[in-house]
Amino acid sequence: MRRRTMIGLLGGTILGIAASPSLVAYAHEDSSSRASASYDAMQKYFYEQDGSHLYHEQYPVATGDNPYSYEWPFSQAHTATLDLANLPGDAGSFYRTALQDRWLGQERHWNTTGATGLPGYDSYPRPPYGNGGDKFYDDNEWVGLACIQRDKTIGDQIALERAKQIFALVVSGWDTDPTHPAPGGVFWTQASWSHDRNTVSNMPGAELGLRLYQLTGNQYYFDWAQKMYDWTNTYLLAPNGLYWDHIDLAGTIEKTQWSYNQGVPVGVNVLFYQVTGDTIYLQRAQNIANAALDYYGTGNNLYQQPPYFNSIFFKNLLLLQSVDHNQRYVRAMQNYADQVWQTSRDSATGLFHFNGSSSTQMIEQAAMTQIYAVLSWSPEQYRILY
Repeated sequence: MRRRTMIGLLGGTILGIAASPSLVAYAHEDSSSRASASYDAMQKYFYEQDGSHLYHEQYPVATGDNPYSYEWPFSQAHTATLDLANLPGDAGSFYRTALQDRWLGQERHWNTTGATGLPGYDSYPRPPYGNGGDKFYDDNEWVGLACIQRDKTIGDQIALERAKQIFALVVSGWDTDPTHPAPGGVFWTQASWSHDRNTVSNMPGAELGLRLYQLTGNQYYFDWAQKMYDWTNTYLLAPNGLYWDHIDLAGTIEKTQWSYNQGVPVGVNVLFYQVTGDTIYLQRAQNIANAALDYYGTGNNLYQQPPYFNSIFFKNLLLLQSVDHNQRYVRAMQNYADQVWQTSRDSATGLFHFNGSSSTQMIEQAAMTQIYAVLSWSPEQYRILY
C-alpha cells in the first residue's frame, strides 16, 4: 500500500471538548492497556512467523496480496514498538526486547544502491524476501526519524548513523533544475512515474535535519533543514495557514490538506524554536496547530483522515505541548482515541476497521497502537516525538 484515502464513519465536533483532571488520569491509565491490546492484535494477525521479521499488509490476507507489507506500513509498526518501549516502568522494558526484531525487519529493505548513487530503504523488502522497489524519500524520512527515537530511547548509535545516511539520501533528492516551476524541493520518489515535490517529502526532511543538528551540532543539517522548510512555506503553504499536498513539474498544486502535513510543520517549528530561541517559530507552530485543530474539529473532517496520518499529526502537537504546555493538544488526541476505540474496534479480535471495511490494514493497527502508547506517556516524554 502506498497511499490510501480513508473516509471515516465517525462524526461530531470533539476536538474542543475539555476533560476533568480525574478523567484525564483515568484515560492515561486506560490508554496503556489499550496500547498493549492493539499491539497484541497487530502481532497476532499481521506478524509473519517465518523468520523474516516482517508483517503482512492486511488482515484477512487477500488473493494476490504480496507476502509482506511495504516499507511505509512496516516503519509504522516499528514506530509503534518504539512508542510502547517508552511506556513507564516494566511495561516499557517488555517492548524494548522487541526492538531488535523490528530492526532486523527494517533492514530487509536496505539497498546499498539507488538512483542518486546513495543507499536507502526500498519500498519493498529486498531478496530473498522480495525484489525491492522504488525508493520514496518520505518513507526514508520516517525511518530516519524512528532512528532518532531509537537513539533517544536505547542509545542506538547504529540507528543514529542510519539517520545520517538517510538524510544524505534526502538531500540528494533535491530538485536542482532552476527552470522548473517552484524550483527546488525534495522529490517524493526516485520512481520515474512521479516528479512531484511534496510537503511530506520536505517537512519531515527538515524535521530529521533539525534532530540531527541537535545531536551533532553540524551546521550542514541546520542549513538543509532551513532550505526544505523555506521551500515548503514558499510554495505549499495555503492562505488558511495549512499546507497543501504537492506541486508537480507543470506547476499544478494538489490542494488536499492531509492532517500529517499540518502536524509535521508544527514539529519543525518547535525544533527551530528550540535550536534558535526565536519565538517567531513557536508562534508559527501554535498558529498551525490551532488552525489545524479548528479545521479538523469541524464536522467529520478529522475522520476523513487516515489514522496513520492522524497519529503523526497528534504526536507533533504533543511535541509542541512539551514547550508551551497547552493541554488542548493532548485532550484532542484523547478524544479522538476514545471515539475510535468505541466505534471502530472489533472487541473480538482487537482490530480496527475504518471506512466500513471488513479488513484491517496493518498500518491502521500500528497507528492506533502509537496513539494509545503515547497517551500513556508522561508529558515530560513528549520532547522526543515527531
